[in-house]
Amino acid sequence: MSMLTPPGMGGQYRITGDKYPRMRGPRRRGRLVLVVVASTTAVGLIGWGTLQLIDVFTGGGDTAVAAAAKGHCAGTPSPAPSGAGSAGAAAVPAPGKITVNVLNATTRSGLAKRTADELAKRGFKIGEVGNAAKDYDKKVKGTGLLLGPSTALNTSLPVLGTQLAAAERRAVASRKGAELDLIIGDKFTSLDARTTASRALTSLRSPDPTPTGSSARACP
Repeated sequence: MSMLTPPGMGGQYRITGDKYPRMRGPRRRGRLVLVVVASTTAVGLIGWGTLQLIDVFTGGGDTAVAAAAKGHCAGTPSPAPSGAGSAGAAAVPAPGKITVNVLNATTRSGLAKRTADELAKRGFKIGEVGNAAKDYDKKVKGTGLLLGPSTALNTSLPVLGTQLAAAERRAVASRKGAELDLIIGDKFTSLDARTTASRALTSLRSPDPTPTGSSARACP
């Protein structure tokens, strides 16, 4: 037995010459898999970060800005200034504060009385009821004519106009007082339906806000 032969190893395990068996430890495959997974994750994170930087510098980040500006595109009404709605409502008197003279300029009898009764049911005060003066008798060819002083042009005349939208409105500078005249014309059949008149009166008191110059920009 050679002196290089370990104790207890004889026969075929005899070691001769200058070549010795190599004692290899077990391969650590688990560590190799962990290294591969970590590398893949790192590469993915680097790629995601690169894409975010590209979005920022190429305009991809403008999406949030565009969404925030969407409400200011054309057709989007801007809020009315504080106090604007109350000022408009104050300029429109209630029907109960308006006195109306109902005058018949047609050849049909009874129209003035029936119309005056209906206006009273809708809250208006009624003044004179009868036939129209000579200047208007049988000369109003349309549905009707609403007359009032100059001060009523943008206040009480529009309110009375909600009850007969097709009637002509006319302000007379020389007219005194605050009363209005509803002169019934040849094409008159009745006042507008109460629901229609009510909606018109509501719209008159609370007009829709109009877009301002800054909100009239067109959307892409």
